[in-house]
Amino acid sequence: MEERLEDLKVSKEPIIVHAIIDGKKVETENKLPRENPTHPDEIVGYAPINTKEEAIRAIDAAYNAFKSWAWSDVEDRIARMKRAIQKIKDATPEIAELLSREHGKALYDAEGEIAVSLMWMEFACDHVKNVVTPQEKKHENGRTIITFDPIGVVSAITPWNYPISLSTIKIAPALLTGNTMVLKPSPFAPLAVSRVAEIIADEFPPGVLNLVHGEADVGIELTSNEKVAKIAFTGGTKTAKSIMKAASETIKKMTLELGGNDAAIVLEDFDVNDERALRRMVISNFLTAGQICMIAKRVYVHRSIYKEFVEKYIEAANKWIRVGDPFNPDVTVGPVNNKNQVKYVQSLIEDAKSKGAEVIKLGKIISPDLMENGYFLQPTLVLGADYHDPIVAEEQFGPTVPILPFDDEEQVIALHNESIYGLTSSVWGEVEHAIKVARRIEAGTTMINTAAIQGLDVRFPFGGVKQSGVGREYGEEGLKSYTETHVINIPKNLDLPYIPE
Repeated sequence: MEERLEDLKVSKEPIIVHAIIDGKKVETENKLPRENPTHPDEIVGYAPINTKEEAIRAIDAAYNAFKSWAWSDVEDRIARMKRAIQKIKDATPEIAELLSREHGKALYDAEGEIAVSLMWMEFACDHVKNVVTPQEKKHENGRTIITFDPIGVVSAITPWNYPISLSTIKIAPALLTGNTMVLKPSPFAPLAVSRVAEIIADEFPPGVLNLVHGEADVGIELTSNEKVAKIAFTGGTKTAKSIMKAASETIKKMTLELGGNDAAIVLEDFDVNDERALRRMVISNFLTAGQICMIAKRVYVHRSIYKEFVEKYIEAANKWIRVGDPFNPDVTVGPVNNKNQVKYVQSLIEDAKSKGAEVIKLGKIISPDLMENGYFLQPTLVLGADYHDPIVAEEQFGPTVPILPFDDEEQVIALHNESIYGLTSSVWGEVEHAIKVARRIEAGTTMINTAAIQGLDVRFPFGGVKQSGVGREYGEEGLKSYTETHVINIPKNLDLPYIPE
């Protein structure tokens, strides 16, 4: 890693990415600068500010392309996607560098995001035929054919925290199952994902994958235009509510992966001397500076081991957390992505302190010279917060975590399940005991003795319950969510059992 990083030359020349509509790059007069969260005075690049009219053009291009793409051969789709996968692999060093600069995540983290994206794209290529191959059933009443057809134009709107993986999680299944797409990334991380989208779009016919950037008017068009058949959105619950209202006029299909306030439950039979488990816990709290929808954002520990757990947790955190320049190979936690997020996380910490909670700084500052000017927050542990304080009840989406004691399983299950969210969760302890508790947790995914990306498996469905989302991504279920089931019945007896003369 160190040798490769020494050879890596970080370009200071801002790059410019473009919209892609009907296979052509679109120049725009207005452009949005994207700053480097590590060095906010550095502009990493510019993304276009597209207009509502350009969004309509992109939707129209996808709508027209769908007419032929829907009937394309699945083997051709797979071959095209595999060529794109190889090109992304070849370009990974360049894309990871760009992602790290515009986002702030450590370089190893950026490379990991690309690796997960490719893993999913390859899974989708390997399994799409299982999903779209028609089924034919012969039975006593005749014959039935079931087909799994593409839906139409998909609008994909993606966030800044994992811009590449949360875009490819939508692009791959949509295109492989015969849909077309218009993708709109977040303005807080628009550059690297645009490079990936451009690579993929180049392998497919014009109009199959379109890319636009822009402000609210573009997003509104993508969620309300009558030619859009499905919306695939990852982001905040508040925004999702607006999307659902806009989509209701034309009853669009939706896959929504939304916010979460994921809890980790540490049972009394958890081994507090298991250093690797404690390291996994720390990583599940602070990877990507805590800016992951499925990260463990509140930790409940059985009171019988609470004091010792906190001591061991602090030891593990101080070993793993090293804050600084994302390109330093010793750094594990980079800056927060943007100024507004810094202010929000700080406000939660200050609120907890004002109510008597203890706030403990964690880890080591590797680059003290960057801390003042960059969007850095030193990771913190919060002790003594109330179960319903904002820092516990709300999604922090930053490098802070509260640890709270509980007395019995009924109490902690109730504390977990009272949340309006239910994306992921984790239970830590003796495996069979942990599974028994996990069965009572209201969440889309519960992990045992690990959490967050460490426990993610792209072979199986992922998504939330309650206000954490609608539908599932990943796995064959994620592929199938981009298809419509069409039943063709051929009965033996074409008459009703009794028809009056």
